[in-house]
Amino acid sequence: MRVVVVGQGYVGLPLAMRAVEVGHDVVGYDIEAERVRRLNDGTSYVEDITDEVLSAAIATGRYRASADASCAEGFDVAVITVPTPLRESLPDLSFIETSVKTLAQYVRPGSTVILESTTYPGTTEELVGPLIDEIAGLKAGPDFQLGYSPERIDPGNRVWTFQNTPKVVSGVDERSLAAVSEFYDGLVDRVVPVPSPREAELTKLLENTFRHVNIALVNELAIFAQQLNIDIWAAIDAAETKPFGFMAFRPGPGVGGHCLPIDPSYLSWEIRRTLGHNFRFVELANDINDHMPDYVTKRLMMALNERGRALNGSNVLVLGLAYKRNTGDARESPSTEVVTQLLTLGANVSAVDPHIALPTLDPRISLVPLSEQALADADAVVLLTDHDDFDYDLIADKARYVLDTRARLVPSPTVERL
Repeated sequence: MRVVVVGQGYVGLPLAMRAVEVGHDVVGYDIEAERVRRLNDGTSYVEDITDEVLSAAIATGRYRASADASCAEGFDVAVITVPTPLRESLPDLSFIETSVKTLAQYVRPGSTVILESTTYPGTTEELVGPLIDEIAGLKAGPDFQLGYSPERIDPGNRVWTFQNTPKVVSGVDERSLAAVSEFYDGLVDRVVPVPSPREAELTKLLENTFRHVNIALVNELAIFAQQLNIDIWAAIDAAETKPFGFMAFRPGPGVGGHCLPIDPSYLSWEIRRTLGHNFRFVELANDINDHMPDYVTKRLMMALNERGRALNGSNVLVLGLAYKRNTGDARESPSTEVVTQLLTLGANVSAVDPHIALPTLDPRISLVPLSEQALADADAVVLLTDHDDFDYDLIADKARYVLDTRARLVPSPTVERL
């Protein structure tokens, strides 16, 4: 089939590569011309897709990236994988709307359109379908197939990949569900049909709201446990030995990535807009997780005070700018807020992150390699992202003081956990 994947980011590029692998002719449509150029040169910026995998896909003659909307002409299946950010705490569906308007010019009878972008329940049927009908004069169901399948990409996860992670699928009618199921059945090991796009849209929000709320629980508990002089990390490890009724979540400096800081707010917004009720669990979780960077900064300030230093004028070395370990993905990273606060309070900040090629934060910080000199120059070290390729023995041995927000180091007189 001729497949168009709209958006060639952390979700769209792995999908495109898998579609090429199983034999489809694929065009990766993206509005960023520089990204398109790099992709066509065989340079991947998504760590889960190596340059070798991308180059092999190009060599088949069945993959190319394009910033020209006409590349969608004649598609059999189009998958929309564009971002859905929050703007002033409100859902921003502008990228979806723009993508649908582009694709609508090329939808024909028998085409299949699938939305993967995270959004609130009802988007597929209330926005995507009617917009295509308005532009193309074709109705979802009778004329073309339309469905929703939530993305489940976990950047850096070597165990659960696009192929072996079960894929939730849906359609606006039986024919649409059959078309969407058939497409993904050729890409992944297992598809999971649900009754309608609304259930599929809610599935994604439920998965991430579950994580968001539970992370907020352990984050707040970590704050109180520290004040009670209790090792929260040891308690969580012990609780994890229970073979039923418990799932371990661990504290951290906040939540990041496209999912957790954003997706639950989509659900909360939809419930408030449609039902007039507040989703109190989500709002409380947002409040706790949003303020974890404040807590990290406060803890560092207190630790420096105990050592006779002010944060103002101190040299602080931040370890990890990405939102999760072993990736270069800095979207909504809590490190951003921690660094911003440190700079505002007068600290001199440098950072180590081997997965990020260029500084993505305030230009006043500098990226440096992890070395004895960098550790010696720092009055304090803050471990925010626990990449596996950090030399933790070196950190523990050479740092004057470490605030470890990920429990990667053994506590000692110079190492303190969150």
